[in-house]
Amino acid sequence: MKSLWNHQEASQFTDDLAQRVYTSRLLGRDSSLVLHGGGNTSVKTRVKNVFGEYEDILYVKGSGWDLETIEAAGFSPCRMPHLLRLAQLPALSDPQMANELRACMTNPNAPAPSVEAILHAILPHKFVDHTHADAFIAITNTPTGDQRVKEIYGDRVVIIPYVMPGFKLAKLCAELFPKLATGKTIGMALLHHGLFSFGATAQESYERMIELVTLAEQVFVGAASPPRPGRIMTAGRGGNAAPTQQETLEIATLRREVSEVAGFPVILTVQGDVGSPNREGPATPDHVLRTKRLPLIGRDVKAYAEAYRQYFREYGNPSLTMLDPAPRVILDDTLGLCTVGRSVKEAGIVADIYRHTIDIIHRAEHWQALPARDIFDVEYWDLEQAKLRKAGPPPVFAGEVALVTGAASGIGNACMESFRKRGAAVVGLDLQPCPDGIVCDLTNEAQIRQALAQAIRQYGGLDMLVLNAGIFPQSSSIAELTMEQWRKVMQVNLDATFALMREAYPFLKLAPNGGRVVVIGSKNVPAPGPGAAAYSASKAAVNQLARVAALEWGKDRIRINTLHPNMVFDTAIWTPAVLESRARHYGLTIEQYKTNNLLHIEITSRDVAELAATMCTSIFAKTTGAQVPVDGGNDRVI
Repeated sequence: MKSLWNHQEASQFTDDLAQRVYTSRLLGRDSSLVLHGGGNTSVKTRVKNVFGEYEDILYVKGSGWDLETIEAAGFSPCRMPHLLRLAQLPALSDPQMANELRACMTNPNAPAPSVEAILHAILPHKFVDHTHADAFIAITNTPTGDQRVKEIYGDRVVIIPYVMPGFKLAKLCAELFPKLATGKTIGMALLHHGLFSFGATAQESYERMIELVTLAEQVFVGAASPPRPGRIMTAGRGGNAAPTQQETLEIATLRREVSEVAGFPVILTVQGDVGSPNREGPATPDHVLRTKRLPLIGRDVKAYAEAYRQYFREYGNPSLTMLDPAPRVILDDTLGLCTVGRSVKEAGIVADIYRHTIDIIHRAEHWQALPARDIFDVEYWDLEQAKLRKAGPPPVFAGEVALVTGAASGIGNACMESFRKRGAAVVGLDLQPCPDGIVCDLTNEAQIRQALAQAIRQYGGLDMLVLNAGIFPQSSSIAELTMEQWRKVMQVNLDATFALMREAYPFLKLAPNGGRVVVIGSKNVPAPGPGAAAYSASKAAVNQLARVAALEWGKDRIRINTLHPNMVFDTAIWTPAVLESRARHYGLTIEQYKTNNLLHIEITSRDVAELAATMCTSIFAKTTGAQVPVDGGNDRVI
């Protein structure tokens, strides 16, 4: 492992805390050291208070911050004397410790201090770094891990047996470190947990960490990595290949079953092939809450849930409420590695952690995870339970997937934002590229099927469908309308909508909270205007299609509702030429035409999008087949 320290970069970080920020980011850049919020760093310094007195302060990484992107504001300032006194207490519950850590901060607006704040305080060094280096974990998580650490580091590292993070660990380190440290000590090894380094400067502490991890990595240089006993290679097609139509349905079915066991919708991402399954447990305590104890091998979700309930019954007590028993990692012979989360980000984090865990296991000789009892204690740690209680309800569409057509601009683009801000994973379909989008010609059935397969492989299923794509040709009387123009409008506005509804139906049936479809219709359905025969007829046909679908799909808990916007001028169909033509037709100026409704207000794409998203919430849970105008009031519609 190479040091990333750069003198030119470092010179821009002038004081102690700034230097702490810089080297923390260096650690965070390397996922083999810390992963998704893992790891910890601190610095001890002196700060003048409002009385003009200097106080000894520990700046320790605050809760919720990631080392890779941490700022000075991400460190919690704690008074050192208070931390050192806490370390001398004979006992302290972790909730009490958390309160005391909050109480000793000099800035109440700073993030909550790490639970390792006391541990960092008792180490007699200015800068302290803590990582979960893959190579180090591969050595310690074995039956002879402590012996291997002694062989590699000698008296340069103090070895601490595994104790659950929190006050007990800080207390043990406070007792053992002074007894075991020598003049050569530059680090501390927490078995089954992580590696510490320290120094008088940020550079010294950081580069000592690199040195210690390098020594661990050298153990594996040139070592063969034969398949472990029981190793399997899945027959999945890999992360980029499209699944077959049958596999796509299997993915959506699996996601439905996981959601039912969890009690809420989840994102299920198909990651592709994976090597031997991890039947032992997570690599470090930090990973337990993300991945749960063990993966599901195969697809028997109910059996996994029952095994988890038994695990809870064995180690739990009446004061605990069982967490959901759904797996977070699934290994399947056909699909490969699948990961689960309440969001796309969560599922991605699980995938990263699991792949790192597998790499660590393959390196290790006679891998040995923590006992189930210790894993349970971390998963049901009272501090984590308190976090869950304080977290509040998740976003309304957490774990759900929305697909929006015509997503590159206008109403479609606004819909993507409205669903996204409510927590949904959103996929946009459009002929033009757009963020979180798939380029797709909706008049091509093969492309529709391919886009659906891609979305479902990425997110696990489909819950909400917004049918927005359409074209609005230039004004033309029936007498002047060509068959080619007529057919093109029907192909895009009607035929493509029908094809997508038909292809999406099997997946909407599997939506954990019931499928929802919102059709973006038009005022021209109840109140057509002259010069728009093809557009009005196509939208009226789509409206009838939606009504029939509401009749047919109600038994499948799929509800379909239609919005009829009018004169939404920030959309692609309202080109300057069309706008000018329609205003002239009614004898109005363009500005008069834009507010030509009973309320004399202008309708925006966002207005339509917000109502489309609301129609997919529980507010409309008992409504299907409805048609709602979004037009500022139109006398012909009313």
